[in-house]
Amino acid sequence: MARRALFLLASLILLAPAIALGSSDSVSEQAKHYSPYANSPHATNVYWGDSHLHTGLSLDAGLFGNTVGLDDAYRFARGEQITSSTGIPVRLSRSLDWAVITDHTDLMGFATDLQRGAPNILAVEKGRYWYDEFMKGGSAAGAAAFDLISNFAQMTLPEQLVKDYSPGAEVFDSVWSDIVDAAERHNDPGLFTAFIGFEWTSVPKGFNLHRNVIIRDDGKVAKKTVPPTTQPPIGSTDPMTLYEWLETYETQHGGTAFAFAHNGNLSNGWLFPTDKTYHGGTVDADYVRLRAKWEPHYEITQIKGDGETHPILSPDDEFADYETWDVGNLDISELKKPEMLKGEYAREALKQGLKLEAKLGYNPYKFGFGGATDSHTSLTTADEDNFFGKSASVEPSADRVSHPFVKSELGTFEGYTLVASGYTGIWAHENSRSALFDAMKRRETYGTTGPRMTVRFFGGWRYEDQDALANDLARPGYAKGVPMGGDLPRAGKGDRAPTFLVAALRDPQSANLDRIQIVKGWMDEKGELHERVHDVAVSDGRKIGPDGRCKEPVGNTVDLESATWSNSIGTAQLAAVWQDPDFDPKESAFYYARVLEIPTPRWVVYDKVRLGAQIPAEAELVGQERAYTSPIWYATK
Repeated sequence: MARRALFLLASLILLAPAIALGSSDSVSEQAKHYSPYANSPHATNVYWGDSHLHTGLSLDAGLFGNTVGLDDAYRFARGEQITSSTGIPVRLSRSLDWAVITDHTDLMGFATDLQRGAPNILAVEKGRYWYDEFMKGGSAAGAAAFDLISNFAQMTLPEQLVKDYSPGAEVFDSVWSDIVDAAERHNDPGLFTAFIGFEWTSVPKGFNLHRNVIIRDDGKVAKKTVPPTTQPPIGSTDPMTLYEWLETYETQHGGTAFAFAHNGNLSNGWLFPTDKTYHGGTVDADYVRLRAKWEPHYEITQIKGDGETHPILSPDDEFADYETWDVGNLDISELKKPEMLKGEYAREALKQGLKLEAKLGYNPYKFGFGGATDSHTSLTTADEDNFFGKSASVEPSADRVSHPFVKSELGTFEGYTLVASGYTGIWAHENSRSALFDAMKRRETYGTTGPRMTVRFFGGWRYEDQDALANDLARPGYAKGVPMGGDLPRAGKGDRAPTFLVAALRDPQSANLDRIQIVKGWMDEKGELHERVHDVAVSDGRKIGPDGRCKEPVGNTVDLESATWSNSIGTAQLAAVWQDPDFDPKESAFYYARVLEIPTPRWVVYDKVRLGAQIPAEAELVGQERAYTSPIWYATK
């Protein structure tokens, strides 16, 4: 027995090197494919972040009291506790995976110089006035800040101050260098991605035409140039000049970047033109080509209103009137008119893009979706129960609900209408600048109003009901079609109508799901544009009717006295395979998924319970938070 044991031990010892050091030649082809996750070319993880954040370096943020700098802004996004500008301890419920600090490029460095009374500012009459009023504090400082911002919007700033804080000026270039260096310090591939970026703040006569720019490169490339501005005589508010800057950055400096717009709802019809542009240009072949090239993304939801659609544009969509801002342009120097709306909202822009593509050869509005905070507090807070407002002046307090965002002789954006929104989920194979940037550019993204629900959306021709039951939805999703942001492949023989595979998993720290919808927009053979919302998966055993709609609401468990709700309704997970019942191969179309949570309290209710805030009777108290996936397009050619 002892000799037999010794023989077996010797045999194992002899075999050990072969097992440990076996060459790839000795591994079977089947074994090489054993691990389904090895060498996968597909996006396997969703990474959460904020693509639009301001620190005190931005003119408006600094004027309204933001003292939280670049490093603390990144530390906060990474999950650390910091102290806000008003002295409140603050922390995210969970860290983010990435962030972009997008400080305004116009007058970079001015806010901090104004606060210290820089001689060049005091030498200008308006500058002296702003400084004196700022030093008084309180309402005087607020009025001075609004006056300065109004001069900015109306392009009546003193020319000398514009020159002192424009590209080429020492202060401007130094601030840009600081922004780049901070992103480099906090970029930690695999753990946290800090993109280099900025906001190009075009707001001629109060019409919001802002674009944010995200740079794929490291600091060495980003520092080869400085970002553009909009104030005359040095800058321009025409987006075509931004495209020229992007082209130069790519061709002369070897960089890679793209731009994206936000808040079309404050542009009074100018953000998504179909005929003439605000600057007197024509929406021609050159315009649509350049916009399609440089703007592959759109910020569909944020603190200044939701941008998916408007109830006037989508009268058959009972969920269309969500966090709607439609008083006027950004400074309410012009009121809103119904005819302006079609140039302001994402769904309508997607429809108009189909028509422009048929006419001019490019779709300028073929963009993916994302959400962002546009916070000017340096804090990426998008949760209803952890909302720190738009600026330091309206961080948590008992009276902030009645503090207007903008008030003019024509109207008011009330403080209680600010939105605790939003974040972007990016599907990518790793957490790095290159992987996340490339995913955004191919539009494999979705925006949410804050909750971090996991959403998958694929389009193809041969998905089957059983695919929605797969333990790894991505396998049939990628194998049989394209993900969100893609173009449907050409139909094969016998393929009659596209099928869509969609699934959503609730945020474990948020509410259950009410339903998944697929929104379709299309252009018929006569050139007429249409849209329709389909319910494709609903919770609690409710039925979807033959018209594709579930008319029965999910219910409401919100307790307004305690700012709580119950997950006794809704469900944690929904999935479905849906085939378009009205498909016509001669009609171009797009499809995107919208996922709705059950009703939950808005941030104003938390202010009432925690701070004793007196909420105005007009304020919305309950909402259904949601996610919007990037569309999938079908082309007739």
